[in-house]
Amino acid sequence: MTRIKSISPERAAELMREGAVLVDIRERDEHARERIEGARHHALTIMDREHPARPGDEVLIFHCRSGARTLQNAPQLARSVPADVETYLLDGGIEAWKKAGLPVTVDRKAPLPIMRQVQIAAGSLVVAGTVLGATVSPGFYLLAGFVGAGLVFAGVTGFCGMANLLALMPWNRQPTSSAA
Repeated sequence: MTRIKSISPERAAELMREGAVLVDIRERDEHARERIEGARHHALTIMDREHPARPGDEVLIFHCRSGARTLQNAPQLARSVPADVETYLLDGGIEAWKKAGLPVTVDRKAPLPIMRQVQIAAGSLVVAGTVLGATVSPGFYLLAGFVGAGLVFAGVTGFCGMANLLALMPWNRQPTSSAA
């Protein structure tokens, strides 16, 4: 298996004009909120079940938010693509794409990505538990401890109960306007 090379946003845009396909490996909620126009959405979490390449694809360029996820999962991405398809990683992800002045589509009506929602909810609960523990009853410190333990558990196991719960909320169940 050959190593996938990284390319700059400018080079990626050039290749896209020549027919290359940009593949967004972020999760659905991330892609719905902000995306590179014309990028094919194919979440990393389904890469082992469904291959991102389609008949006629000659060049694929994988991207994520910062480039870290694609770089970390480069071996898996390489395995998911037929050997005759030229494959690249977008260096710096969609963040570098924006810094290069290249266009992105932003849907401010789409919910925030689930992990940002988890950060907001967990942080709010920790602050509330700490403030209430200091001002009302020390028993509220247990709330902060419980949330902290949940975050440690999520980090160790990869299972985040809060993310699963937030995904069921009405604002996250709305259909997205993205057809990509």
